[in-house]
Amino acid sequence: MVDLRAQYARIRAEVDAAVARVVESAHFIGGEDCAAFEKEFAAYCGASHACGVANGTDALTVALRAYGIGPGDEVVTVANTFIATGEAILLNGGRPVFVDVDAETFTMDPARLEAAITPRTKLILPVHLYGHPADMEAIGAIARRHGLPVLEDAAQAHGAEIGGKRAGTLGHAGSFSFYPGKNLGAYGDAGMLVSDDGDFIERARRIANHGGRKRYENLVVGTNSRLDSLQAAVLRVKLRHLDRWNAERRERVAAYDRALADVPQVRRPTERAGARSAWHLYTIRLAERDALRTELERQGIATAVHYPRPIHLQPAMAPLGGKDGDLPVSEQLSREVLCLPLYPELPLETVERIASHVRSFCHAPVARR
Repeated sequence: MVDLRAQYARIRAEVDAAVARVVESAHFIGGEDCAAFEKEFAAYCGASHACGVANGTDALTVALRAYGIGPGDEVVTVANTFIATGEAILLNGGRPVFVDVDAETFTMDPARLEAAITPRTKLILPVHLYGHPADMEAIGAIARRHGLPVLEDAAQAHGAEIGGKRAGTLGHAGSFSFYPGKNLGAYGDAGMLVSDDGDFIERARRIANHGGRKRYENLVVGTNSRLDSLQAAVLRVKLRHLDRWNAERRERVAAYDRALADVPQVRRPTERAGARSAWHLYTIRLAERDALRTELERQGIATAVHYPRPIHLQPAMAPLGGKDGDLPVSEQLSREVLCLPLYPELPLETVERIASHVRSFCHAPVARR
């Protein structure tokens, strides 16, 4: 699905020098690289402020804490995502309220959002899934009518845009993960919050650093979620290459699209007008997903399913009372989506080979599948 060794080979000298600089400094928590990366990533997104944290889940959890989410508070989000989105709400004592998604972009359906808002709603949390930004114009308009902030779960959307404005700055704040396989990935766990609201970022920074800015001065009960210097140094190197890597992802998406254009059984991913996906994943849909996945595996081709079970049906969410049929689009997607390999170094001839196996499977008589 992704070859991180191939990426490292392209930037080995830069990464090795950055890591050596941190090791020689012996400054492993905080320090110049962390502060510099916060500024550089905020500038990349077009935000005024940023706060580095230990991982993407913490970015969500700390942000929700900074918003004051607690027992009795509802957060409207989607179930067609990784468990961390709902988990972060529950970890703060809030209650996730799930709405269904748009079948074409896989992101929050604004038409279903307003009916989910109640007097207990404190926040809207859309997810920019697979790198495609949610319909933030429509979501933002609804949020403004109800006086609600919008936190973007942009864990898969580094560099995604709507109308030239980047993910993370399309709502009140944005939450990012730098898990190694992301478009911008660390060599371990790391995360970030960005916002134009300096007071919000300052609250988040205190929470992430044991409730204070100074050592032994703890203003609130916080947690330990600090970005470490080694990850920041690696991410600073990679950030310089991110736009080129995203462009290379787009080239491979175009190659997949051309190669699969004549396969009616396969629904290819699309971009909404005015939106620009970061193409974290290339996710197709087809009724015979599992059979195709088995065939591609037989051919030595890796695939992934993101996600095989919507989180409202996860056992961990059972106390919320979710059941089959609550979110029909999300549930259907979980049965049909299949992610094909996609990363900047993926040879274009390999894209064609993968697509040819998909075509062969779909064009074969049913008895042979």
